[in-house]
Amino acid sequence: MSDAIEMLKVLTFSCLLSLFSLICSDVVSSGQFKYFFSNWGFYDKKYTYFSEIERTENLAHVCRMFQHGYDSYLHYAFPKDELDPINCRGRGPDKADPSNININDVLGDYSLTLVDSLDTLAIMGNISEFKNAVGLVIDHVHFDTDNTVQVFESTIRVLGALLSAHLLIVDDKKPLGDLRPENYKDELLYLAKNLADRLLPAFDGTATGLPHPRVNLRSGIPNNGSIETCTAGAGSLLVEFGTLSRLLVNPVYENAARHSVEVLWAHRSGNTGLLGNVINIQTGKWMGQQSGVGAGLDSFYEYLLKSFIMFGEERDLQLFNEAYENLRKFNRRGRPECNSGVGETPMYVNVRMEDGKTINSWIDSLQAAFSGVQVLKGDIDEAICNHAIYYAIWRKYGALPERYNWHLKKPEVFFYPLRPELAESTYFLYQATKNPFYLRVGSEILQSIEKHSRTNCGYATLHNVVDKTHEDRMESFFLSETCKYLFLLFDVDNHVNKESNKYIFTTEGHILPVLKRGKVDVTIRQNDHWKTCIRPGTNETDCASFPDERRYFLPMKTQYLEQIDRLIGL
Repeated sequence: MSDAIEMLKVLTFSCLLSLFSLICSDVVSSGQFKYFFSNWGFYDKKYTYFSEIERTENLAHVCRMFQHGYDSYLHYAFPKDELDPINCRGRGPDKADPSNININDVLGDYSLTLVDSLDTLAIMGNISEFKNAVGLVIDHVHFDTDNTVQVFESTIRVLGALLSAHLLIVDDKKPLGDLRPENYKDELLYLAKNLADRLLPAFDGTATGLPHPRVNLRSGIPNNGSIETCTAGAGSLLVEFGTLSRLLVNPVYENAARHSVEVLWAHRSGNTGLLGNVINIQTGKWMGQQSGVGAGLDSFYEYLLKSFIMFGEERDLQLFNEAYENLRKFNRRGRPECNSGVGETPMYVNVRMEDGKTINSWIDSLQAAFSGVQVLKGDIDEAICNHAIYYAIWRKYGALPERYNWHLKKPEVFFYPLRPELAESTYFLYQATKNPFYLRVGSEILQSIEKHSRTNCGYATLHNVVDKTHEDRMESFFLSETCKYLFLLFDVDNHVNKESNKYIFTTEGHILPVLKRGKVDVTIRQNDHWKTCIRPGTNETDCASFPDERRYFLPMKTQYLEQIDRLIGL
């Protein structure tokens, strides 16, 4: 019955638009309605309707996907950090090759996948397994190990996970159920403090105050360690460190993270206001001149905005606003408006930080998350346009290659490690628009992963998105983020969705309750035609002008979607 009612709404709205077009001759003469109704084709048929039955089936599918990966990790890999889903065994640090930072930056002998999955269990409503997992973490996880790990990865994956789970447990309102294990005595918070104390030495002994990129969890700064760090790595610690400081009433963690942000900001280009992607922590010299919204920089911008929402500090908003405008001015290419006018498809490209000139012709998979930041800002049309580019790449390969050359229309780096960024921005755009287009996108992501990555004991990285060959690795963010965002996309009645203005997602997808809102406005349409749009006080927003018909029809006009297809080479 609900499906029939929803379809009736779509047909009724279509008829009203047709009638309106006949009455308003000036609109008819513009050709807009003529174009729309004469081009009811592939996109309209596929994306303007998503049944309730489909939604519930996809929700159940996500649950099975997560359970297969999680159960396989516990059975074959725990207490190791990760699961090798082809050989069905656990994986820890590569102690035989300390230079293997692809592994050693992330894995620290702290049961990473289990820790990273804690709040996903809670959000999915598996209370008994959440309590069991917390008990396993308390009994097995510690940080007194001779492992050198990346400060950024340990912060977002482990510290953030521990803080999220702790805050969910101690929430007296129990919005996700009674998550408190028997005799819980804040053990997760103390583990978080212990880890942060081992990461803090990274900030010591540098001329700039920027942190070393890596620390040894037992001995501190490693001998002959790198003195170069990426901007995101040094500037995306504030949400987790700030939360810990406020829980412990100890400013040392937040102060260190805030100082790092300010140092990076002070070293931005005097010509463009842009930041590079790699900096020397001793001299402050930019070793990487590339500026963009992808790898090396992505979460820096994200955390400026989320830190403001989380803590209410006006300085964070000021920096975000200025950074965002500089990105629009120097990195954005294409026509001025996403969904109107003539010109090339709007796209954020990589530029040289000193003059804003295009430095290469590739985009990377991490850039797909920028649409989620734009949604949080309230720049919905820009988010729609940006998201559509990465979705077109996904349609082309059934995955996102790590790097795609938009000029040559082919991948440059071919692997896909089950990253969450497209699922993340798809989720946020559905929350903002309620357009079934994004449910369809999420369903395609889900089906592609199931088809191309499932193994007998987990889900494997795609070594090559073209031939779909596998690598024997299931990174922790698959369960922590990819499955979580897909689950929340289809679980429309989840508490996190209904009370979305009370939480933020860390860059690893962990939910944290907002501690101090500051001047954050929440705009809510009472008829629920689109979801809450959070817009920091002084920011402009497209939410208020988001037209009703965009819920029922395509979020972008067909000609612009087809233009993106041509750009990507579909």
